Amino acid sequence: MAPRTADELRTAFLDFFVAREHTRVPSASLIPHDPTILFTVAGMVPFKPYFVGDEVPPWARATSVQKCVRAGGKHNDLDDIGRTNRHFTFFEMLGNFSFGDYFKAEAISWAWEFVTEVLGLDPERLWATVHVSDDEAEAIWRDDVGLPATRIQRLGDDNFWRMADSGPCGPSSEIFWDLGAAFGADGGPATGDPGRFIEIWNLVFMQYDQRADGQVPLPRPSIDTGAGLERMLMALQGVESIFAIDVFRPLVEAAEGVTGVRYGADSEGDVSLRILAEHARTMTFLVADGVVPSNEERGYVLRRIIRRAVRHAYLLGCSEAVTPTLVDATIAVMGGAYPEIVKAHDLVRRTVGREEERFRQTLERGLEMLDELVQRGDVGGQDAFFLHDTLGFPIDLTREIAAERGRAVDLGGFTERMAEQRARALEAHKAAGSGAAAPIEVYRELFEEIGPVDFTGRQEYETPGAKVRGLVAGGERVARADSGAVEVVLDRTPFYAESGGQVGDTGAMTTADGSVLRVLDTQYGLPEVTVHHCEIERGTVADGDEVIAAIDRPRRDAIRRNHTATHLLHWALREVLGTHVQQAGSLVTPDRLRFDFSHFEAVTPDELEQIEALANAEVITDAPVRHYETTKDHAEGLGAIAFFGDKYGDLVRVLEAGEHSLELCGGTHVHALGFIGPIKIVSEGSIGANLRRIEAITGEGALAHIRDEEHALRDAAGMLKVAPTEVGARIGKLLAEAKALRAELDGERARQAVSEAGALAVAARDGVVVARRDGLTNDGLRRLALATRDALGSGIVGLVGVTPDGAKAAVAVAVSKDLVGTGVTAGAIAADAARALGGGTGKQPDVAVGGGPNAGAVEEAEALLAQRAKEAAGSMPDAD
Repeated sequence: MAPRTADELRTAFLDFFVAREHTRVPSASLIPHDPTILFTVAGMVPFKPYFVGDEVPPWARATSVQKCVRAGGKHNDLDDIGRTNRHFTFFEMLGNFSFGDYFKAEAISWAWEFVTEVLGLDPERLWATVHVSDDEAEAIWRDDVGLPATRIQRLGDDNFWRMADSGPCGPSSEIFWDLGAAFGADGGPATGDPGRFIEIWNLVFMQYDQRADGQVPLPRPSIDTGAGLERMLMALQGVESIFAIDVFRPLVEAAEGVTGVRYGADSEGDVSLRILAEHARTMTFLVADGVVPSNEERGYVLRRIIRRAVRHAYLLGCSEAVTPTLVDATIAVMGGAYPEIVKAHDLVRRTVGREEERFRQTLERGLEMLDELVQRGDVGGQDAFFLHDTLGFPIDLTREIAAERGRAVDLGGFTERMAEQRARALEAHKAAGSGAAAPIEVYRELFEEIGPVDFTGRQEYETPGAKVRGLVAGGERVARADSGAVEVVLDRTPFYAESGGQVGDTGAMTTADGSVLRVLDTQYGLPEVTVHHCEIERGTVADGDEVIAAIDRPRRDAIRRNHTATHLLHWALREVLGTHVQQAGSLVTPDRLRFDFSHFEAVTPDELEQIEALANAEVITDAPVRHYETTKDHAEGLGAIAFFGDKYGDLVRVLEAGEHSLELCGGTHVHALGFIGPIKIVSEGSIGANLRRIEAITGEGALAHIRDEEHALRDAAGMLKVAPTEVGARIGKLLAEAKALRAELDGERARQAVSEAGALAVAARDGVVVARRDGLTNDGLRRLALATRDALGSGIVGLVGVTPDGAKAAVAVAVSKDLVGTGVTAGAIAADAARALGGGTGKQPDVAVGGGPNAGAVEEAEALLAQRAKEAAGSMPDAD
């Protein structure tokens, strides 16, 4: 019986090729090791090292069902989602691969056998295409398979595959399914309607090596095939839309349920429902594979996908959260095939739900302003920048919404303002001073002469007899140096070069004649060329001299404590917060350690206590620390933690810090955990969306910090005249008293506002009051505006003024309810004034409060406020 469901199709495909001596390979992560692409975009991506010859394949034949994402970069189907039967951001690719084993005849005949005999698809509705130059493939289709020549078509570039401008390439052959006359004109894939002929299988024949001077045959031609599971299911299940197949229909139904909109009722509504269903899979799988929403690379693509889904829910009139429900539906449909999303269910729900909640606030603010802009015309670069920079409204969304309204966005102007902002930031953070850095060619020359520098710093603090093999001053190689700054390369060194977050060593070099060089820093010129940045204190140093190279021992010991403590804290973070926590950066210095990690919310004080307690409990055990070199495969077999994006060689260094922490690390570490001393977390905070930073100190630094805190507590207790253990209770009592006094003061201010409101109301003209009142907070200005409106009875009140600190300005508008009923809104009246002040306002129809940092623009804001208030009053139905 032919397979009909997605689960049956996956099983049938893999079984078919396993029976033909292919090794079944599990789906790889959506995060590839290939740095040239953001995501795993095709089934062949995990096998690329074998195709290009970087690695020897462990099997001659392989088959897989690979999860893929195409969104962002070159491989970007995002804008076509929901509008065609051919495009997805997430999809599954069925593949069979030959690494120099079989070739065209087997690949074509097996593909035909599978689609016609295993799947039972009607041969009369199948077409094949080949490259215009590929006589061999056409002959196989015609003579071996028996496909009529009338249904074999030749295409140009569409049937030639290249991995890049150079490297493996070759012609391809595709199988198409004919949906029938209802979907457009006949003529086959070459000339027929593209909506009628759907590609279901692509066979790539990698037989050439593209070089600068042309193509040469590969010694071992290979096969890379990809069959789209979703498209194949549409043919198998006899449906006319990809969104009606068994892996999509439940997701469309979930979108219907959460939005309350019925599929099929409206064409644009259907597009939105399809986008919700499609994006549900992408966000679920990306988060489960370790991507978090951010403003960079993969995280930005994920953020854009979540936000597109939220916006389409908004278009459907849905004000409630939609993404958690969509995640639930995705996992219910696909969790059987991909258990990793079941395991990450809670993490995915929290991550996308939190991103949706944040974006809905941004969406409301941005849409209000954007609606006004597109009503006037095209969106200028300054306005697009304001939406992006001040309101957090993504430029991609501005472009998309403007295009839907038939408006353009001045991207050139937007880009200019972004560049200006970056230039200002660069200028503000530019380091003082400059020095001549040696060109990389100098280090390459040294490497070719002396080879890799031997690192002795794991065994000793001081290395006698190290030979000077290169001196660089002023960016050029020199034979001798007798003053100033000089870069020194030795044949061996105990100095650790900065890498992996650990700062470089400092110390001294001493020659046989007593010359002394102070080592200020140690860096890599090339990965295996250690460069000592020195200052000559006394004497002369020459190429070929022997020196005693000695690092600053107390400084290195402090660094070792902090570095090993970093690994303990990473383990403790994962224990307390969850295994989704991954390192996102680190800094290890003698004074402190800093660890950046992925997490979707602030770490609570209780969680921080648990993390600190776990790490210190490990230190107290004084367990041995093992740091050794082994193969990457052995390290992975041990369970050592590595990180996506990190590239490791065949040999790696493994750090076993006690019983629980097991990670790859090339830094320097203590020999037993007790050497670390106490670990004290001193700060935790956000450094970006879904990224947190923890800072800590160890050893003497931690003890000094604890002493300082004890002194501060004793001082506070003395001032409060209580015991240290009673400080918290005393402060609580004082805060309660202060709160009561503030409430009394607020009451008095309210009475004053009512008194002043009467005077303002008397001065009203045609039901409009616009005035400047400096020295009030935003809330104070709001109270006065409301009190004046109430005293006026019916009308519009607009107030503007500089805040008490003089650094900002505020605007408040209040509109009586009878005018709100005629379409007059406070937000529309206040918007231009708020923008003049460098900010925005709320959108409540009867009251709007806002402002910004441009206190010098108060007069302009007052004039704009008066103009908009008079226009609004003049537009009322009863106005003369």
